[in-house]
Amino acid sequence: MEIILIGLSHHTAAVELRERVAFSVEQACNAADQLRSGGILKEVLVLSTCNRSELYGVPCEAAADSIGATELFLASFHQLEPAELNGALYRRRGLDVARHIYRVTAGLDSMFLGEAEILGQVREAYRIALDHGTTGRVLNRLFQDALALGKRVRAETKISTLPVSVAFAGVKLAERIFSGLDNHRVLVLGAGATSEQVVRHLRDRGIPKVRILNRTVENAQGLADRFGGEVVPWENLPAALQWADLVVTSVSRPDPVLTRELLERAMEMRGRRSLMLIDLGVPRNVAPTAGDLYNVHLYNIDDLTEIVQQNKKAREEEIPRAEAIIEEHLENFMRWHAWGGCEFHGRKVPREASQQA
Repeated sequence: MEIILIGLSHHTAAVELRERVAFSVEQACNAADQLRSGGILKEVLVLSTCNRSELYGVPCEAAADSIGATELFLASFHQLEPAELNGALYRRRGLDVARHIYRVTAGLDSMFLGEAEILGQVREAYRIALDHGTTGRVLNRLFQDALALGKRVRAETKISTLPVSVAFAGVKLAERIFSGLDNHRVLVLGAGATSEQVVRHLRDRGIPKVRILNRTVENAQGLADRFGGEVVPWENLPAALQWADLVVTSVSRPDPVLTRELLERAMEMRGRRSLMLIDLGVPRNVAPTAGDLYNVHLYNIDDLTEIVQQNKKAREEEIPRAEAIIEEHLENFMRWHAWGGCEFHGRKVPREASQQA
């Protein structure tokens, strides 16, 4: 019994094309139904994220060219000419399909090595297909194993634990310095994309005391509504500086928002209690000389970028361990699949091998 995969990703297609080939949940279910009713695939799973759109399937016995038919279907479904997908699509068969989805769930095929979100996205795609009734014995086994592998890679390697974004690196640095943030107060200045990443990381860690301050109150409120936190009016900045233990800034301003004079007054009101500042702004939001104040600990984006680069190298060093886990799972899947006498790239595994395993 063959397995096939047709897809495109950030490796092969620009975002403009990826947007046109993306599937909503409803579209994924409709596409799976059409591929089955059209006699092309008897098992189907659609995986669609911002960085990839992939169709996994088990062909019907009567389908002469399942890959070609699936390619034409993909173009037609999204109202594209087949030529528009030239050079963007990749095609996999047999064991290469398993190897591909294993690398995806392990975080080895992501835009950012070790990305954690992809495991949840694959889990959700599998749940949708399972609930809709378009998977069967083969894809159920494959995706259950792929999800187990993704969890195992993250448990047995450090490929996802080291931060590779400055927002995440800032939160992790603060956690290390404070020995955790559970009992500390965090003030976030700004409500743009970087601030959103910071607030999301804080929420994921269950940090309860987060205040958001932005000149446009509506933007701050939108951020608080999505991820939690208390909105503070911009004019209350001096009082907010007295309240906070950690301040993370990402504000679009040509001049520093936190001047040395403002912080000096805040430190006096705090009784010189320690204050950590993480400046993610470009240009910088905190006056560099503020770091000279007693008990003020200032880190800027260059400090965090150095940490990120070290972490990227450390993640890359974990790749061989992740690959070894993938090969182990591939061997097990190949033996299981051999019960059906499946050929993988001309290499036929006899039924006896699976019985002996």
